[in-house]
Amino acid sequence: MQPNASFWRGKRVLLTGHTGFKGGWLALWLNRLGAQVTGLALAPSTNPSLFERARIGDISRSRLGDIRDATGVAALVRECQPEVVLHLAAQPLVRASYREPLDTFGTNVMGTAHVLDALRGVDSVRAVVVVTTDKVYRNREVAYPYRENDPLGGHDPYSASKAASEVVVESYREAYLAAQGVAVATARAGNVIGGGDWSEDRLIPDAVRAWTAGTPLMIRRPKAVRPWQHVLEPLAGYLRLAEALWANPARAGAYNFGPHTHEAATVGDVIALAREAFGRGDWIDGDGTEGPHEAGWLALEIAYARDTLGVEPCWGLREAVGRTMAWYRDLAGGADARTLCSADIDAYEAGR
Repeated sequence: MQPNASFWRGKRVLLTGHTGFKGGWLALWLNRLGAQVTGLALAPSTNPSLFERARIGDISRSRLGDIRDATGVAALVRECQPEVVLHLAAQPLVRASYREPLDTFGTNVMGTAHVLDALRGVDSVRAVVVVTTDKVYRNREVAYPYRENDPLGGHDPYSASKAASEVVVESYREAYLAAQGVAVATARAGNVIGGGDWSEDRLIPDAVRAWTAGTPLMIRRPKAVRPWQHVLEPLAGYLRLAEALWANPARAGAYNFGPHTHEAATVGDVIALAREAFGRGDWIDGDGTEGPHEAGWLALEIAYARDTLGVEPCWGLREAVGRTMAWYRDLAGGADARTLCSADIDAYEAGR
């Protein structure tokens, strides 16, 4: 099911992380739906960035700030009086979390607490979606799709910080926000791909950089399995979840968003599809031992979101990879980034 434009039209939305990859796409979609978006985030962390290329500052009330600044977050909430809060701001990279664990915990745990604490006593707020990750689960490295009631955990600082933020969300929901009439849910999404991501140490951006430069891509763990999905899939889920929370606060809780379980695929599978779609490119397989520990097998069970929210994946893996690589190829050919995003959203909304 698609987001309901009549619900979002005129809604005051606080979107954290709007200068990032997923946040930028979500800002564009909310603007199409007629929402009044206030964005809070750090300056873009990559150059180029989707925020700048798609001119997202022009279609949102953009505020640069740090969610680790509790006073600044609270002041913005009081100023914009949001009705819906979509919290995406985070330190989102596993390998970066090994280099900067304290910054990762500070942003992902205390930053989330600051956002939720700022909502206490704010009468306008009705629904809050906090985006975490598929990596919040205690990974047993077995062929098992994790369910929302499975134990949380995390080997690396990124995964651990996101699991801890889930506990923070539950605490604020039960201790404060539920009694205030605010419905709060967490969204655990799989590995997201799509045009406009230039982050470090991510498979598709690394491939585009390498193949554009005419060099082979180095793949650390070609046999690692992940629940890959196009960026519009989880974003549709977040929007539908916020609508459901507004209509029925009893929907508060945790939700997985990802592809069908049988579509979880290896890194090698994805990169082969990417080269096919891009038209060129070579890669070199590593032996899986390079760098710090990363999970070898990860998949999500999405039945709860399907049954509760009516959310069903629209694009399979080949379509998701094909559209992603076409986005980068067309951008390099001179196309406008916002136009490319709009075309993908058009196709997604039409079910194509």
